[in-house]
Amino acid sequence: MKAPALTPARLRFAAGCHALLLPSVLLLLVFVYLPVTWAFVKSLYEFEVGSPARFVGLANYGEYLFSDPPTWPSVLTMFLLTAVGVAVRLTFPLVVAKLIHSLPFERTRYVYRLIFLIPIVVPGVAVQLLWARMIYADYGLINEFLRTIGLADWAHAWLNDPETALLALMCFGFPFAGGFEVLIYYAGLSAIPESVNEAAALEGCTGISKFLRIDVPLVLSQLKLILVLTVIGGLQGFEGILVLTQGGPGFETMVPGLWMYYNAFSFQRMGYACAIGVLLFVAILGLTLLNLRYFRSAEEVQGGSS
Repeated sequence: MKAPALTPARLRFAAGCHALLLPSVLLLLVFVYLPVTWAFVKSLYEFEVGSPARFVGLANYGEYLFSDPPTWPSVLTMFLLTAVGVAVRLTFPLVVAKLIHSLPFERTRYVYRLIFLIPIVVPGVAVQLLWARMIYADYGLINEFLRTIGLADWAHAWLNDPETALLALMCFGFPFAGGFEVLIYYAGLSAIPESVNEAAALEGCTGISKFLRIDVPLVLSQLKLILVLTVIGGLQGFEGILVLTQGGPGFETMVPGLWMYYNAFSFQRMGYACAIGVLLFVAILGLTLLNLRYFRSAEEVQGGSS
């Protein structure tokens, strides 16, 4: 197919479009790409804020990977929390979205979507503090429930016990039906053509069988999105752990992102923190590319079966 001729009118239109994009591109370069580049460069130096930097090459990377005691336990903790996060976000919200989508009346579906949407507007730190002070505290909901049913010996400080701190973090957010994920899955289920549902009904494919054989394959694009976002959040996130346990007791709940934060703002080892951040960037980029390469979307499934 022959390309259209570049007339003066088309050139002026293209120049106008580029001019409109230019401010956004400049802001992106200044506030995103420039800090990332700065982190890559400064990871090769040892320095504190306000002090001269000393070039150390790859020493920061070598120290973190081979001689820093919290490194590999924190990496294992990060992957465990990420794996649990992926498992619950790919299942519980999808089941809730399917239950809402199966309701017979649109008004009822709207009410339930609103109920699951409201918690999104609550600040995350507030939710974390509620869990720390009302659920996991010495006289929180869990311990008071155990005392009520005669299991007072089981009551203890869940976030301060090395044997239960990590498990308590894994249970944070129960029943795991986050409003964002529910709405994403609901949108995917709503996009399934009605002709597909009618054909499934004619074939006698209903209930759980229809959910597993038809609904799940047709929302793979949404599953792929949630998987990518959960992996990225799991590898770089540490705010919740900072609020709930500060990485303790000991290093039982330490993750690389939190160790990077401590090195940067508590120990003033900015170059070392940049090195940890670069390694996290590489890990996140690699896992994201693997996911995009091997996790098929709904469109790819339909294209392969056609």
